Amino acid sequence: MTPAGRTALGVVLLFAAASAAAQRTFPMARVLSGTLSFDAQATLGEFTGTTDSVTGEMIAAGELREVRGWVEAPVSSLKTGNGLRDKDLNKTMETETHPTMRFDLEGVSVQSEAADSAAVTLFGRFTIHGVTRELVVPAVVRYESDRIRLRSDFPMNVRDYNVTRLSRMLGAFKMNPNITVHVDLVFAPGAGASPGAAPAGTPARFE
Repeated sequence: MTPAGRTALGVVLLFAAASAAAQRTFPMARVLSGTLSFDAQATLGEFTGTTDSVTGEMIAAGELREVRGWVEAPVSSLKTGNGLRDKDLNKTMETETHPTMRFDLEGVSVQSEAADSAAVTLFGRFTIHGVTRELVVPAVVRYESDRIRLRSDFPMNVRDYNVTRLSRMLGAFKMNPNITVHVDLVFAPGAGASPGAAPAGTPARFE
């Protein structure tokens, strides 16, 4: 193929990808599977807490930037691979009083989009330990047949959510308040509201 031919083919492929992205709509969908996890550093070394007890819903939208929704999980479902540490985690997070962690999506800014994926910035509110704060995180959306997969990795300081009981044994064992959060969720089309769903209020719009 001549250089001119390769250039023309490239233009056609880019146009086709942009056209496919522009025509995509988003039906109402629920979390089919996925995990929420965090990596942390403590006196005795690094550890990871993970849960796959995730529920959530994506509200139908005409385009990606209009998608809204929510995701939540029981804090007590986080497991670190150590029973004593899990017990300490539940005490620290006061799960009997604040049992749920939740993210309400209020805006999507599309950074780049192709036929099978998109790089986005998510704007919303994250609630844990009884504290709600605005949260802005990067994410990658992938379109897999009739499913949508969302992945995100971002830093968080748990002290921002009034999580302060990070030591035990008179301070001999301490956890660093800076953690890295990982989100990996698969949404599949569904109808109606999921059990426990609550309105997130009037959504903000981010361009």
